[in-house]
Amino acid sequence: MNTFETDGVVRSVCPFDCPDTCGLHVTISEGKIKTITGDSDHPITKGAICNKVRHLPERIYHPDRLLYPMRRNGPKGTLAFERISWVEAYEEITSKMKSLIVEHGAASILPYSFYGNMGVLNAEGMDRRFFHRLGASQLDRTICNAAGSKGYSYTMGGSVGIDPEDTVHTKLFLIWGCNLVSTNMHQTMLATEARRNGAKIIHIDVHRNRTSAWADEFIHLRPGSDAALALGIMHIVIRDNYVDEQFIRNYTVGYEELKEQAAHYPPSIVSEITGVSVEQIEELGKLYGTTTPSFIRIGNGLQHHDNGGMIIRTISCLPALTGQWAVQGGGAMKGNSWYSRLNNAALERKDLLPDPDVRTINMNQLGDALMDLTPSVRMLFVYNSNPAIVAPDQQKVRAGLLREDLFTVTHDLFLTDTCKYSDIVLPATSHFENIDLYSSYWHLYMQLNEPIIETVGECKSNFTLFKELALRMGFEKELFDLTEEEMIGVALDSVNNPLLEGITYDALKENKYMKAGGGNLPPIMERIPTPSGKIELYSDSMSKAGLPPVPKYTPLQEPLTYPFLLMTGPNHSFINSTFANQARLQKLEKGPILHMNELDAIDLNLTDGELVRVRNDRGEAELTLKLGSDVLPGVLATQGLWWDDQEGVRNPVNALTPQRLADMGGGATFFSNRVEVLKGS
Repeated sequence: MNTFETDGVVRSVCPFDCPDTCGLHVTISEGKIKTITGDSDHPITKGAICNKVRHLPERIYHPDRLLYPMRRNGPKGTLAFERISWVEAYEEITSKMKSLIVEHGAASILPYSFYGNMGVLNAEGMDRRFFHRLGASQLDRTICNAAGSKGYSYTMGGSVGIDPEDTVHTKLFLIWGCNLVSTNMHQTMLATEARRNGAKIIHIDVHRNRTSAWADEFIHLRPGSDAALALGIMHIVIRDNYVDEQFIRNYTVGYEELKEQAAHYPPSIVSEITGVSVEQIEELGKLYGTTTPSFIRIGNGLQHHDNGGMIIRTISCLPALTGQWAVQGGGAMKGNSWYSRLNNAALERKDLLPDPDVRTINMNQLGDALMDLTPSVRMLFVYNSNPAIVAPDQQKVRAGLLREDLFTVTHDLFLTDTCKYSDIVLPATSHFENIDLYSSYWHLYMQLNEPIIETVGECKSNFTLFKELALRMGFEKELFDLTEEEMIGVALDSVNNPLLEGITYDALKENKYMKAGGGNLPPIMERIPTPSGKIELYSDSMSKAGLPPVPKYTPLQEPLTYPFLLMTGPNHSFINSTFANQARLQKLEKGPILHMNELDAIDLNLTDGELVRVRNDRGEAELTLKLGSDVLPGVLATQGLWWDDQEGVRNPVNALTPQRLADMGGGATFFSNRVEVLKGS
């Protein structure tokens, strides 16, 4: 049984889907969390955390926190529930699963989750093992980083970038498609330190935002044109002899093919595609070609286009041309999860699947899966996600969720919009009530999180929920009747990752955080996990997959039916739909805003602050107009995923976004989305 500090300061870890994965100092008074600050001893966090996490006590003790299991007792689409016991909830869920397996097969059951909690045990541990053993349909979890990760891996072999702590040595920062100030604040801190040492910071994006204001220079380009800009930089680097020929010779394959391709992208053509002036392209190409070390922080937004995988693939080739990988502080980063990769095979036990060829459903196409798939999905089990807000093509998703023959279970801390369509709602613990293991997809530290407060109400963790469901289903005790400590041991027993040597549960319990590789990584040229062992400017794997083996620019696929391209990026105060129900953070964001270029507003006779309807064939949303030059003509931007309002007036912005998949990895195409703007009703 756990014993907790009733008064004092204890350590914790931030659990949210954010690259920083901060270490936290939590002040406890009379057994309750009072304040949260950054762990001042943590080598990355250094005492600084975002405003969202400072307000976590309001989330933990929110008056709307879900405390007990609930059963629907009214029509779907409403919050009509009655309290039930866990015994009743488990009986109803397991009975439904057993009957569905007999009548329709286990593939009629679909889990739907992402990373509302990034803990290994609660996001990809006992849950994955449970659904594998059950034989359920598999979920392809591709809503965030799939296209970009695939594109980057074609060049570098995996999520392998430079150690972010080395970026203090950088002299040129290119922040490409990333609102760093709002989504990766500790990289901003490291870049600021580099700037004090003489670095120049350039932000390249489709939307002028907080990062643009903080950077030394902003380069404004058209959505989906980033690959053309990267090829234009390559053209200049090659044309003006800035290439590091020895590095190219020793550590890359395919330079001649890339050189031939880049020849087709002179600044004049790139300017026509991107909207960036020839002068800016020339200046950027020269600066990149002549500055060492230079570093490219590749953001998430780029990959949410039809051509998103190729965009990331193309940008990731740049550092090799000038040999930046060989210089401390030089190179690029899309993500760094390769360094802390765990023994996922032993953790998730995919080998338990009764049918290894059971169907896989892409989470970006949930609407199609619920409405059109044969045989039908008959049970949806939602956790760590809120698909009624986050999934694209919301009208179709919600129509599917309204099916009376679909049995939906949702496990969450709150009655989210998804709960409106659920038959059973189960109360989830916060991470402050759980033990879990955390890695980062940006920095290189593994961290152990231990419970610091008593469980609120009758809440259960994902780990406990799926463990208890498995035992009630009669699954093997040796596979499921495990402790969290045992599963952490399984995860860290990574025979294929020597960088985790010495990082054990006991060692983490003593140290709280430990760095993959012990802080002594070999040069990146010695650890490139591509098939050739070199940086692949030409990718044979892409050729075999039917993709262009050398980077190229391809236009977006969304038909030109509507005049505007709409970008739907993150805001400063929410993480996807998390925190969007907290009044203080809602107030800071002021409501759903639509950024429009003032020239477009003149043509449409629209005024600043006006409520407008944004629509296409998929749906519509009402947003408040903000005019200026933050977006180019023909481009719109809105930030944040807002829950439905109580009046039922505000439609979520994902009513507009397509289910179409990106060019690789099965990724989402949220940003390749065309709309029109009309005066509000």
